[in-house]
Amino acid sequence: MTTLTTEHARAWADRFVAVGAERDTELTELDRKAGDGDYGTNLRSALRRAAVNLSAGPASPHEVFLAVSEAFLNTGGTSGPLFGMWFREFAKAAKEKDVTAAVLGEAATNAVAVVQRLGKAEVGHKTMVDAMVPAAEALTAAAARGAGVSDALAEAASAAHAGAASTEKLLAKRGRASYVGEHARGVIDPGALTVAYFFDAAAPPRN
Repeated sequence: MTTLTTEHARAWADRFVAVGAERDTELTELDRKAGDGDYGTNLRSALRRAAVNLSAGPASPHEVFLAVSEAFLNTGGTSGPLFGMWFREFAKAAKEKDVTAAVLGEAATNAVAVVQRLGKAEVGHKTMVDAMVPAAEALTAAAARGAGVSDALAEAASAAHAGAASTEKLLAKRGRASYVGEHARGVIDPGALTVAYFFDAAAPPRN
């Protein structure tokens, strides 16, 4: 697939909503161990809003990403607005153009820059950025090699999972986890894991 169709974008978003709901307990428990335990509550709220927005039938990849972005922007906590701004960059990149792997790479790169500017986090700080950065790099590299959308997104998912897994051994430097010190070491950052689940959702489920 050379471009992301509206059908694929909608299926991607729907799967992300479903996976987020399925993984809610896991993500909440991770945040309980390393943060203040409200991540799962805020994520559920955002996903419910996303489902409602998506039910309106977005007519383009731009509208799909915008529906998800607005859902997160209207959610409390720290992570909700950051994810909202992250998704907004995907919506902006998808406006009035074919969504190729290169466009997704550009979107992910710009989205990381926005999150880092607002959240002041770098790779190694044990935040969602630890998954966002490698995913953006993987998308950009795949596009440079001429990969199609599906292959590029699969590589982004693998990179995001590796980035999320790397947070387990880190001492948090940003976010609520930074307040609990060593207690957060040994716990995967739930925001980074959510990024990985988002890119997982881009691939159709295997039988």
